Amino acid sequence: MNKLQSGLLFSLTGITAAASLSSCSSQKKAEEQKSYNIVYIMTDDHTAQMMSCYDKRYMETPNLDRIANDGVRFTNSFVANSLSGPSRACMITGKHSCANKFYDNTTCVFDNTQQTFPKLLQKGGYQTALVGKWHLESLPTGFDYWEIVPGQGDYYNPDFITQDNDTIQKHGYLTNIITDDAIDWMENKRDKEKPFCILIHHKAIHRNWLSDTCNLSLYEDKTFPLPDNFFDDYEGRPAAAAQEMGIVKDMDMIYDLKMLRPDKDSRLRSLYESYIGRMDKEQRAAWDRFYGPIIEDFYKKNPQGKELADWKFQRYMRDYMKTVKSLDDNVGRVLDYLEEKDLLDNTLVVYTSDQGFYMGEHGWFDKRFMYEESMRTPLIMRLPAGFDRKGDIDALVQNIDYAPTFLELAGQPVPDDIQGVSLLPLLKGEQTDTPRKSLYYHFYEYPAEHMVKRHYGVRTDRYKLIHFYNDIDVWELYDLQSDPSEMHNLYGLKEYEPVVAELKEELKRLQEQYDDPVRFSPDRDKE
Repeated sequence: MNKLQSGLLFSLTGITAAASLSSCSSQKKAEEQKSYNIVYIMTDDHTAQMMSCYDKRYMETPNLDRIANDGVRFTNSFVANSLSGPSRACMITGKHSCANKFYDNTTCVFDNTQQTFPKLLQKGGYQTALVGKWHLESLPTGFDYWEIVPGQGDYYNPDFITQDNDTIQKHGYLTNIITDDAIDWMENKRDKEKPFCILIHHKAIHRNWLSDTCNLSLYEDKTFPLPDNFFDDYEGRPAAAAQEMGIVKDMDMIYDLKMLRPDKDSRLRSLYESYIGRMDKEQRAAWDRFYGPIIEDFYKKNPQGKELADWKFQRYMRDYMKTVKSLDDNVGRVLDYLEEKDLLDNTLVVYTSDQGFYMGEHGWFDKRFMYEESMRTPLIMRLPAGFDRKGDIDALVQNIDYAPTFLELAGQPVPDDIQGVSLLPLLKGEQTDTPRKSLYYHFYEYPAEHMVKRHYGVRTDRYKLIHFYNDIDVWELYDLQSDPSEMHNLYGLKEYEPVVAELKEELKRLQEQYDDPVRFSPDRDKE
């Protein structure tokens, strides 16, 4: 919390004046130290272009728009490692992956004894809760209440791990259930004499985009134009060419696109069958009524080539949007609850995702790359009463900034080892003399699903420099001003050598600042 500055210059000439000053100071100090609640809603793989407060091309998200319209929208918000578990670790610790040691989803277990912002809030008298997706392998710590899904979780009739380390099953659709649990804790289980912080972590909008049965018929009348670079040939970008996340070549016909038929097989068919096998009779009947005619029509027409590519894209877009619809509805439920209970004026409401996602750009689905659609993540906040900032904030921010922001809002000290920067001055409309001029990124999960090469890099307001390493040694440079789609690798062009030299110096500075050992050797990227 910022120190109280009265700005008053006067002399005390008597007891009355002193008493008056004391009373005034006490009142102002109490206002400064007001304990705000924090409601942090995070989804999985929700990209900004699928929120109407950022992009109106595809769908309406009226409840997410409520947050943005009543508060602030960050237009340059990014993650430090575009992958579910690592992103969560960065968020909850306020540190890059090289510091919190959770590098990837395949080899790591989060050290739950380490410092996190919920633990620090607890020390400051806050009640803390977590519901939904955790995805850090170890059990949560630092929460007065938690209930999480194992791993990725299931959309239908999901299992939950409780604080008693029991696994229970709940009936219904996961996005609704998580919201039910969150509202129940706020209403019935917390100590209402204490400020609180609740993390509402949704599985949605994660692959394979199983929508609630009530939304199955939505968006079927919509046709979406293919992105201009959908058929990207990846010229000059060998790392981009090596991935396995293409809608055309890698999206599974059964698992992702639901074209299940007894005589058809695919790599992920059994996994899809296990997911829909969790449905009860009524849910499965609704599912089959909807997809049955689509399956029949698809195999009858048997599209090929570009026609098949377009069919896959349309199916992907519609399924993704249906999952977003449930999420948006449930965000509305949380906002309505806070309003009904007169909590909004004293609560910071945050909505974000663990990273962005490709909606056909470069021909892809998924994330992982440092390219814009993946590294960039939505971030909107509804501010408590007394915060006058509204509208867009264009400063460079990153998910390591959330922890110090919440701590400062709560009036708690921010430990020196936290690497993020508090956003509270931006929320108060204050100017800073030293705005952040660059962001650091490091992705580690290779070889693994989707086969995206390991890489690190630096992003400024105009340029992005990326180094792909491990079994490859390739540099990429993009001018985001002239090439926002990142199609033209400028690295190696003589006229950009001064830019490269400056960015490499900045990259070195950031790696030293965050103590990333990869600066010594690529073989030391996970210490």
